[in-house]
Amino acid sequence: MTQRENKSRETALGTIGSGNVFADLGLPNAEELLCKAKLVSKIAEVIDKRDMTQAQAGALMGLPQSKVSELCNGRTETYSSDRLYRLLARLGVRVTVALEEQPDWSPADVEIIETSPSRSEREHEAEPLPAP
Repeated sequence: MTQRENKSRETALGTIGSGNVFADLGLPNAEELLCKAKLVSKIAEVIDKRDMTQAQAGALMGLPQSKVSELCNGRTETYSSDRLYRLLARLGVRVTVALEEQPDWSPADVEIIETSPSRSEREHEAEPLPAP
């Protein structure tokens, strides 16, 4: 992953960030840190959206509840992006990695793009649940 240079700029009202708080703070591997932050944010969002406990989510992901808690609190040091992809997949989130060559072969950014649910998923969400 390339390290994005700090593109924050000063204005009369304050500093406008680059879009990557880790780069703005001057941390090494800022792109990777931002990527992981977005992935664990999605994990926490899915757990919340599905109204699951951390223990239930952990059972699906193959993690103890304490590790799920650490992830939901942004502790990603011991996790690779690949492992976070697999954890999301176990929670029912499709992860797609797209590779795009830069025309001039200049260093490129790594980004996470969240897509909206497909039409069939939206229709499924709108369906009433069957009576027990």
